Amino acid sequence: MSTKSIPTGEPAHQDGPPSHPTAIIATLCAAGISVSLMQTIIVPLIPRLPDYLHTSNDNAAWALTATLLTGAVSTPIAGRLGDMYGKRLILVLTLAAVVLGSAVCALSDQLLPFLVGRGLQGVGMGAIALGISILRDCLPPERLGSAVAAMSASLGVGGALGLPIAALIAQHNWHLLFWGAAGVSLLCLIAVLIVVPPSPIHRTAGFDYLGALGLAAALTLLLLPLSKGATWGWASAPTLGLFAASILVFVPWIAYELRRDHPLVDLRTTATRTVALTNAASAAAGLGFFAMSLIPVQLLMAPAATGNGNGLSMVAAGLYLAPGGLVMFASSNIGARVSRTFGPRTSLAVGVTVMGLGYLIQLGLLLAHAHIGPWHLVLITCCISAGIGIAYAAMPALIMGAVPLRQTGEANGVNALMRSLGMSVASAMIGMVLAHFVVGIDIPTPHGVAHHSFPSDTGYLIATIISLVACAASVTCALLLKIDDEKDAPVPA
Repeated sequence: MSTKSIPTGEPAHQDGPPSHPTAIIATLCAAGISVSLMQTIIVPLIPRLPDYLHTSNDNAAWALTATLLTGAVSTPIAGRLGDMYGKRLILVLTLAAVVLGSAVCALSDQLLPFLVGRGLQGVGMGAIALGISILRDCLPPERLGSAVAAMSASLGVGGALGLPIAALIAQHNWHLLFWGAAGVSLLCLIAVLIVVPPSPIHRTAGFDYLGALGLAAALTLLLLPLSKGATWGWASAPTLGLFAASILVFVPWIAYELRRDHPLVDLRTTATRTVALTNAASAAAGLGFFAMSLIPVQLLMAPAATGNGNGLSMVAAGLYLAPGGLVMFASSNIGARVSRTFGPRTSLAVGVTVMGLGYLIQLGLLLAHAHIGPWHLVLITCCISAGIGIAYAAMPALIMGAVPLRQTGEANGVNALMRSLGMSVASAMIGMVLAHFVVGIDIPTPHGVAHHSFPSDTGYLIATIISLVACAASVTCALLLKIDDEKDAPVPA
């Protein structure tokens, strides 16, 4: 059976047919962009956050970790709840959490309420997987491929555009940054209520609360040391202990889920060839995606005295990186066309290969000891972003072609989780490499001279090689998929 189209299953039962598919697509993409903004709006604040919140650097770092944890935990759970109670309803609730979290952050001058707000913002990360599933429910087949591709690419668009916008606003009033986030999210919530039709409900049993609790605990125990290992020490007792604890929780959770008739995550479906390989490719591609967020911004903002930096401000660096987000969105449509013509397996392989090409250009410049200037980085990030747009367009197509309609939200949620895990691994590995291989310089200050460390060429070289290996792993997973893999997948119900 060919993979050139996404099975839509039975027609969704709605209160009425969607009269404006374009409006639905635009609304859901806007919602995806708004929630992805929550990951990058904090970046310009990081150096000043300890002063703003009257706390230490280590405590302020939890502002990033809180969003990562709640986003990873809530995404698969939101997908399952969407299948059971209606995807539009759960999407509205996730957007409401972002609105509330942004308002809490805007009103906060202390660490604890700020972390609560950041955690609520992370809940919104489930919106992208929910949006993809809603598109399958309410769009005609001829519009589905390109719409899913655009929705999938909204993660990168929001991330790329958020950095310069956030840097510009944060220069004047950091509270205004979060009021703006609350306003944008509220507009998206209202648009969803007006434009998006109700979703079909597949409530076959009660919600698996124990399974959700086990998954939340296991993911927290895994992601916490990944995000804090560099601070705590990778061989420290807390880091190793949490990794061990995550295994001790994951093993009984898997056994429990396999015994249930209606589990939170259908592990048997997740283990089918198409779904498992697509999820593995997604994790590897997520690593390559996040590495692009870490390496170029360092090269752009590091002082020229380091030998490899360009000495740009946060705003200028963000503006140079912004074209990548636009390229990602544009290339998602190319990915949809490739999927429609040659199948999503080919689209995935092509996309990750293009990603790898961007890292190969970067590797060549590093090996030649050439200075990587801003326009080199525009070329590199646009190439990587184009590959991500093509690859991310294929992943939901492969997932939805291999699972029943009633499991669309759950399966897309797990796939989004795998991307998040890949990004978390990238944050740990790339961050550790760039922090270990450094060059020190003295920078004059009003009070004397301060010594600062910045990543060295060796650090960038190793980080680039890691990213290339991740791209190669993702391509391998794509090539292991067979053209007729859907014959092993559940028949859409």
